[in-house]
Amino acid sequence: MPLSAEQQAEIDEQRSQPGQTLRAVSPGMEQHLYKAQPVLDHGFVRVIDYMGDDAAICQAARVSYGRGTKSVQNDEGLIRYLMRHWHSTPFEMCEIKLHVKLPVFVARQWIRHRTANVNEYSARYSILDREFYIPAPEHINAQSVVNNQGRGGVLEGDEAARVLEILKADSHRCYDNYEQMISQDGQDGLARELARMNLPANVYTQWYWKVDLHNLFHFLRLRADAHAQYEIRVYADAICAMVADWVPAAYRAFEDYRLGGATMSGKALDCVRRMLKGEEVTQETSGMSKGEWREFMGVLNDPA
Repeated sequence: MPLSAEQQAEIDEQRSQPGQTLRAVSPGMEQHLYKAQPVLDHGFVRVIDYMGDDAAICQAARVSYGRGTKSVQNDEGLIRYLMRHWHSTPFEMCEIKLHVKLPVFVARQWIRHRTANVNEYSARYSILDREFYIPAPEHINAQSVVNNQGRGGVLEGDEAARVLEILKADSHRCYDNYEQMISQDGQDGLARELARMNLPANVYTQWYWKVDLHNLFHFLRLRADAHAQYEIRVYADAICAMVADWVPAAYRAFEDYRLGGATMSGKALDCVRRMLKGEEVTQETSGMSKGEWREFMGVLNDPA
């Protein structure tokens, strides 16, 4: 189950005792506070705390007081200008703290974003639950033949069933051995910090992850991309929905300039200009490698 009974009771207790505050609040984010958004088969994302809103971004950019001296329309225009010109500091004035439950192999991808504060559940002190990520049949894919780190077509029939059975059997066998090693029933029991190394990478862990909005947008730009691995992308998608309610103007600008936009090299931009003039440009005359040309064509023809 995504949430334990104890965690749900804690959430219900926290949401039942709202308090007054003089700080800026985001009505959209208030609706997300403490609620767990299910992700994958046993995972979730929930907002623990946040600071700032769209007005805080504009306030920092103008170095003014209060909620600003400009209209909402001018505020959104300023935010779009800041996003368009890659300003960072105003967006750093907003922060969010998330509680995330995720498979270990997803966590190892996630932790590569070194611009957040992280505190993870410790398997040195505590015993991990018997919960593993097992992909749904539609996410059992073959290796891509054009991308060394990507997926190809979906496996079907006996091959898919064989793979799923291996994943399930290995996961439970490793956990059975983990339990036997740490058991103190008739034996001393292996130290938890040693026994954990036998657990598979699809076992679930949890952490608190605190990050400012600028660095969160960088994370989401990479992980909510269509080319990101599915298992981390669904977490990014869940966070995107929360951020859209938290800082709607900033998220609209992010969605337009980052998620929906594309960055081109000087060579690529030169090719676009030549094409607009009516010139027929090929990979051979572009000055690009085959890989660069393939990606360039993907941007022009099918960004997804």
